[in-house]
Amino acid sequence: MVDVDGVLITHPNPGGWSANLEIDLGISLLALQHRFFNHDWPDVVHGRAALRERLVPALAEIAPETSPDALIDYWFRNDAHLDQRLLEELQDLRAEGFELYLATVQEHERAAFLWDQLKLRDRFDGMHYSADLGYCKPNRAFYRAAEAASNLPPEAIFFVDDRIENISAAKECGWTSALWAGQDTLRDLMRKLQWYGS
Repeated sequence: MVDVDGVLITHPNPGGWSANLEIDLGISLLALQHRFFNHDWPDVVHGRAALRERLVPALAEIAPETSPDALIDYWFRNDAHLDQRLLEELQDLRAEGFELYLATVQEHERAAFLWDQLKLRDRFDGMHYSADLGYCKPNRAFYRAAEAASNLPPEAIFFVDDRIENISAAKECGWTSALWAGQDTLRDLMRKLQWYGS
């Protein structure tokens, strides 16, 4: 099980996809954070509301000249820097018989973009994401739902994530879990934790 943002996808710019948002689209990041992400994002990322449904009124208030399509396209394109080294290592593990799954906090549209446009469907056996499961990490229900969807027992799962709270919750669910910093290989982490795909 592999996290996406901060693990499989990293950013060359420390500010992430929105670092130049105001320069490129004229949208204040603080205004977008306050009006959309603080207000609407919890419903969107849990699958209780559609992304565009909530972006339309938000943008009408803070950036009426910018369409939801323009912002979504900008966001997804600038949030798509795949770690090719990690992808290659994952493919080697898959060739050895390991099943690979994404375990990520996403809403439906970006999940589809990752799966179809970035073609992660060709690299992974499945994707478990919050809007589909109805739960976000580190809620324990997220991990149980991912187990059920993969038909895997906890002891068969090796999980990498860049957030300690997500790792801690996964460990409490019986997953072997490693904090990802991009320095060790997956095999090194597996060896350190003495996990061999049991």
